[in-house]
Amino acid sequence: MRRMLVFFTLKDGVDVAAYERWARDVDIPTVRNLPSVAGFSVQKSAEALGGAKPPHDYVEIIDVKDVDGFFEDIATDTMKAVASRFAEFADSPVFVWTDPVEPD
Repeated sequence: MRRMLVFFTLKDGVDVAAYERWARDVDIPTVRNLPSVAGFSVQKSAEALGGAKPPHDYVEIIDVKDVDGFFEDIATDTMKAVASRFAEFADSPVFVWTDPVEPD
């Protein structure tokens, strides 16, 4: 399984409540229902350690059980529409694949 983290800040002028309503009503349930996805959550940044402002407003965490299937899933018309709407909210999101570092 691989994990993808998506770091992003909302574009200037985006209504936070509108974004979060869309995330709850559309983004989260749609991505969670993808056959290639084992889990998905959207986390709102609260604060950086020490109380500083975080560098991003939100972090998405996507647990992908089938990477090839994931690329097939996100190529569907449904996911293209979700991605297009996400792009209206998010300012220069950064998508990062991660791999766990485990002890021997």
